[in-house]
Amino acid sequence: MTAKAIITAIERSSFEDGPGLRTVVFFKGCPLTCIWCHNPECIDFSPQTMFYPEKCIGCGRCNEGCYSGARVICGKRMTMDEIFSIIELDKDYYGDEGGVTFSGGEPLAQAQVLSELIEKCKSAGIKTCIETSLCIFNKEILGNLDYIIADFKIFDDEKHKKYVGISNRIIKENFIKLDSLNIPFEVHTPVIPGINDTPGEIKNIKSFIMQFKNLKKYKLLPYHALGVPKQKALGMKEMRFEIPSNEKMEALLAYADLSGQD
Repeated sequence: MTAKAIITAIERSSFEDGPGLRTVVFFKGCPLTCIWCHNPECIDFSPQTMFYPEKCIGCGRCNEGCYSGARVICGKRMTMDEIFSIIELDKDYYGDEGGVTFSGGEPLAQAQVLSELIEKCKSAGIKTCIETSLCIFNKEILGNLDYIIADFKIFDDEKHKKYVGISNRIIKENFIKLDSLNIPFEVHTPVIPGINDTPGEIKNIKSFIMQFKNLKKYKLLPYHALGVPKQKALGMKEMRFEIPSNEKMEALLAYADLSGQD
């Protein structure tokens, strides 16, 4: 039987998910439960229905499919070939830097199809990148990529357990393993007010990642509330935080600068 992965979306023409122009494949399912997640539809490993009551026109024809967009099926089982057929549509536009980025969710949680896709892309001359939490480590997959984007969300372990769902001990260990693969990578930290938006947190993360020879960038990503409507549509508890001000982000970026000194 042909293996399939559960995919929530495939976005084309992104400049935000790795070098150059990217096609981004969002895998559904993640072992983490970050309470601020901006892709909450990618947490559960099963297809789900998102319901937006404000769009419902009361036509009573739900069994035929939703014509108004009030009910959205999130998660489609796709084979490697089905996914790749979309990736290769933009092959001529990737240039020297662009390619495909596997995101989610946690792509490494669906290792078989992910591994097949990477091999297929490499055979076609398409560069590959992953966005991962590093809560899972797969040497064969990670070592076969061209670029890696890894999250380091919270340095304090107790906070990490409380807000992310697991200890960050395994993630720290996986960063050390990652650096040994000699694949260029960058680190992202989502800045969540009241949780990790302090100079101490950012300085501790920076101090930890500065040891890695293959680290290319460290980015701070300001929290946004785009995940809140999706949480509501999925029947999840809505978790909303303040959006960090420009002044707050500028102050924290000074501590995250890899070229500067504390």
